[in-house]
Amino acid sequence: MINIDFSLAVALYVIIFLGAVLAVWLSNKKQKDRDLNLDDKFIWFCSVCAYTYVNTKQDLISVCPRCGSYNKKSVDISGG
Repeated sequence: MINIDFSLAVALYVIIFLGAVLAVWLSNKKQKDRDLNLDDKFIWFCSVCAYTYVNTKQDLISVCPRCGSYNKKSVDISGG
């Protein structure tokens, strides 16, 4: 039988547990970073105050959160 000190056993348990938590956290962080891709159609530019903001609604007209002015999204006819 292997003799091990109680403090060493606790230290090994804590190190293994923290390593597992770190591995799970890093894998979730990488997955979350992949999911944050933002399409150009959701990025709006205010023509009055020059504020760039994100609006995930697919409207042709949006209200600027800074100055309250209405902005129209230009439609790309070329399809690209």
